[in-house]
Amino acid sequence: MMDRHTPNERLDILWVLAYAAAVIFLLRLVNLQVLGGARYREIAEKNRTQVIAQAAPRGRIFSSDETAIATSKPSFSLIYFPGQAKSTPETDRMARALAKPLGADFEELRRAIYKAASREKPVRLAENLPPGIMLALSELKAIYPGVDIIVEARRYYPFGAYLSHLVGYIGKMDAKDWTARSKDKNYSMDSRLGKAGLEKMYERELKGKDGGIYLEVDSRGKLNRVLESRKWVPGADIFLTIDSKAQAAAEEGLQKSISGKGAVVALDPRTGAVLAFASMPDYDPNMFVLSGSEKEGLPAGKILPEFNVALQGSYPPGSIYKIITAAAILESGRVRPEEKVFCPGWYDAGSRVFKCWQKKGHGHVDFISGLTNSCDVYYYTMGQRAGPLNIEKYARAFRLGQTSGIALPDERTGNVFGPGPRAAKKSYWFIGDTLNLAIGQGETLMTPMQAAGEIAAVANGGLFHRPYYVDRIVKSDGVQILKNEPEVLSRVQLKDATWALIREALKSVVLEGTGQIAKIAGAEIYGKTGTAQNPQGKDHAWFVAYATVNNEPAKVAVAVLVEHGEHGSSAAAPIAKAVIEAVLRDDLKAAAAKPQGPELPRVPAAALRPAARGAAR
Repeated sequence: MMDRHTPNERLDILWVLAYAAAVIFLLRLVNLQVLGGARYREIAEKNRTQVIAQAAPRGRIFSSDETAIATSKPSFSLIYFPGQAKSTPETDRMARALAKPLGADFEELRRAIYKAASREKPVRLAENLPPGIMLALSELKAIYPGVDIIVEARRYYPFGAYLSHLVGYIGKMDAKDWTARSKDKNYSMDSRLGKAGLEKMYERELKGKDGGIYLEVDSRGKLNRVLESRKWVPGADIFLTIDSKAQAAAEEGLQKSISGKGAVVALDPRTGAVLAFASMPDYDPNMFVLSGSEKEGLPAGKILPEFNVALQGSYPPGSIYKIITAAAILESGRVRPEEKVFCPGWYDAGSRVFKCWQKKGHGHVDFISGLTNSCDVYYYTMGQRAGPLNIEKYARAFRLGQTSGIALPDERTGNVFGPGPRAAKKSYWFIGDTLNLAIGQGETLMTPMQAAGEIAAVANGGLFHRPYYVDRIVKSDGVQILKNEPEVLSRVQLKDATWALIREALKSVVLEGTGQIAKIAGAEIYGKTGTAQNPQGKDHAWFVAYATVNNEPAKVAVAVLVEHGEHGSSAAAPIAKAVIEAVLRDDLKAAAAKPQGPELPRVPAAALRPAARGAAR
């Protein structure tokens, strides 16, 4: 006979299990309602609502004189909100009516409308619509319920290609962008963000807070009603250090040059602020935000010249490198500046004859006249005396082989040529290498940005600042969130006498040497021309210079490269002159307005040098 009495032990076990289940249920309830309540409410809210984002205006970009270089203008997007089911003929009529002003394919538009209707979800049929098309669609909006037009902010560059390689452009998010920003609530799959230049580097500051239309949907995601429309918050404005007139002079000069290709970089030697930054060929960043109808008539598959010559172009520096060689020669202690070298137009290196650019020769030249006339034979001779290791040392001191540190992507380092890299490769160094090194040829490579840093360092006594192009950033409510200050990266240590001789020679280059075309009334110009051999075609033209007015510290140092320009004196120097005049326009006007005293006779540069000590060599 079966025992109907359950043992106490079994009953206790059942009670324990019941209590354990209750505790687990209670803990789960606490987790859902208390610990994770906010997160689950957010998930539930997301399941209840959908958002049609309205892009906020990106922050504006201004030059130093507050000329708007990048701004936003109204943009119109066409949205379809599916309502009650429409008959097929009515839907087809709507698709056909919309396709005509949009310039869209009827079948594609029809499929998009049917897909939205079947899912009962709104769809964006077109975006970036110009005002003319928007007006035509406004009439159809009254005829076909569910069709609506929303206003967004669209990036606009008023001057087209102006400063394009610095400003950059924006574009739609790709898979890589989305992976990086998928957790940021201010971005959606169709958001636009900075792709190049400062648009990319300062994306966080420029990106505003998007607005949008909030829709209520049911558990299956079907539209119930429109809840509200939230206003956007504009991004922060960026004020650049760029001088708009100097930038215009740089771009115009490059466009009119013999090749139309090259770069100009102008810096303030006192701070490192970028005053002009031009790279040719350039591109119109508006191309990246055009709507489909606006792209009609443009060449198919057009490749935009995004290569930034100023930062990414590495070129033999030619004779502008002689500034570095000159520092090595004087600092070596093996050469007296008054010592003379005879230049017959060539130099016999034993196994090979190296020519001077002046075929008839320069005759007897010393340090000043050697740099003034860019005599290759002088630098062949004295470069050997100083030694290639010494020249390489000062090339590194002038930051060759390093980036400038500017806040722009993909900057190149150039290339340091010398016995050091050769030894690292376990290769030989020959006398011909020393001769090429001394005049900036061989394997030496320099970017226009590095060239600008070189001449700025001469102007300010050897300081290398981190170049910066953003002066300040101000939020839409007027709060300043960034103010850039000068930052010194390194310094070239040279004797005061060395700096004085180099500057005297650079001044002589413009007064009576190869750079006379760069003379500016009322200013003292210190410059160096350069012609760099190019195995792919015509020689490249260089000119670097800085300027002072009334013996005040130099406010501008500029480097100009004209690809295939052949001669620095004729191709690059006039561009540098125009940029300097633009930067110093107020100082030059003030100097011209001052009463002029009697003009004193100019003492020849040779008379200011110390007398020769011993026979010329």
